[in-house]
Amino acid sequence: MRKIYIILLSSLLLFGCTTQQIQDTISSILGQNDAVTENEAAGGLQEALGQGLKVGMGLLSQQDGFLGNDLVRIPWPEQAKPVLDVMQKLGMQKQVDNVTTSLNRAAEKASGVAIEVFLNAVKQMTIQDAMNILLGGDGTATAYLKKTTTPLLTEKFRPIISASLDQVNATKLWGEAMTIYNKVPLVKPVNADLTGFVTEKALDGIFKMVEKEENKIRANPLARASELMKKVFGFADKQKS
Repeated sequence: MRKIYIILLSSLLLFGCTTQQIQDTISSILGQNDAVTENEAAGGLQEALGQGLKVGMGLLSQQDGFLGNDLVRIPWPEQAKPVLDVMQKLGMQKQVDNVTTSLNRAAEKASGVAIEVFLNAVKQMTIQDAMNILLGGDGTATAYLKKTTTPLLTEKFRPIISASLDQVNATKLWGEAMTIYNKVPLVKPVNADLTGFVTEKALDGIFKMVEKEENKIRANPLARASELMKKVFGFADKQKS
């Protein structure tokens, strides 16, 4: 069915059909096969992404949600590796671990607070790309969301991360680490944007968890929590044959 859909679309474009004619023709044919409407496709995708966000961020916002998860654990910033190396050589592994823990605690705390930011972003998805995303396979919806919302989400998420860093003493621990490092003779000063770094890594972790949940919904009908999701992804399943 999917191959037929692609061939049909290519043929309509070849013969110079207008966008409206293409939409009408496809809607007519899909309607004969108990297909979903564009509005249903968009709604189903929004529900799937919303479910992925709630599940993923629910896991990440727990203690050790980031720190205890190899997939999303936040390391030291790359430009701060010299600081880490110096502190380890000075036998300050405990202080190193404290900084690492605080960075991940900040992301965990922010993940729980920022759920509405992400859910509102999901609601802004337009219906134009809904069918392509639906039929695009694993990770397509998450990739679309990441591509279209990352700048706005970064802007909104950054102050939440900044406040979270302060609340878990990450800013204080980081400053102490920099002070220790800068006392070492002849070292090159390190200037890392801690808030920007943790914001970026936290968003990456959230999107990874959302994609994991999206792929589960695509692969497992039992993971589809609503009738609309069952209909929309059931339709997508049929197109694979």
